[in-house]
Amino acid sequence: MSTNPDDMTGVSVLVVDDVRLCRDNLVASLHREPSIVYADGASDAEAALRALRGRHFAVVLVTMRAANSLAICRDLVAAAASGPVVALAVSGGDDEVVAYAEAGVSGYLLRDQPYADLLEVIASAAQGETLCPPRVAAALMRRVGTLADERHSWTGTGRLTPREREILGLIEQGMSNKEIARRLFIEVRTVKNHVHNLLEKLKVHRRGEAAAMLRTRHRVSGDRVPIVDGPGPPRQVPDPTPVPI
Repeated sequence: MSTNPDDMTGVSVLVVDDVRLCRDNLVASLHREPSIVYADGASDAEAALRALRGRHFAVVLVTMRAANSLAICRDLVAAAASGPVVALAVSGGDDEVVAYAEAGVSGYLLRDQPYADLLEVIASAAQGETLCPPRVAAALMRRVGTLADERHSWTGTGRLTPREREILGLIEQGMSNKEIARRLFIEVRTVKNHVHNLLEKLKVHRRGEAAAMLRTRHRVSGDRVPIVDGPGPPRQVPDPTPVPI
């Protein structure tokens, strides 16, 4: 008589890998582990979501060898039925680590880590914990430091006045000093003074650098760009810059 895995207790794991040989080998290895009650495989996001609709998996492993692995992680994290998602075979580079963190993964396994470490990562993820190798933790800490520097440049002693922020928003839209002066009904020399002051506060030398800094802030905070139609306070519209996840 066969046992329904949904009636059993323990950790169930879904492996997402588009290389069948690697996927089947890992699933077979997990089946032999006492701590793993059930394991199954999927070749892509669509197959993984079908599997998740069929049963709940305590942990989902996504190999970075899979095509569109970052998009797969996002889709699985967004799936209500999905357990924690762990990224496998990560290189450890800062950009890769941060991208998968932003996608919502709950654990990492580097390419050079042994199988025993994978079991520890699975156990931690199943308990709602995030187990990060030192290289991954260092990359994430560097990212946190970068974000702190970006916030400080806007909220510290160099904080812009409301008018300077307003003008910076118009610079970001590509307006010249004359166009800004006409839009705000002020003198061109007044605009130049504001531009000079905001460049000094932001510690940049060119208008384009200030605009790029504003776009970076939008990506980080989801802030909105002030738009001025004429007299009166500026209205707010969503920042058109795509926000990476």
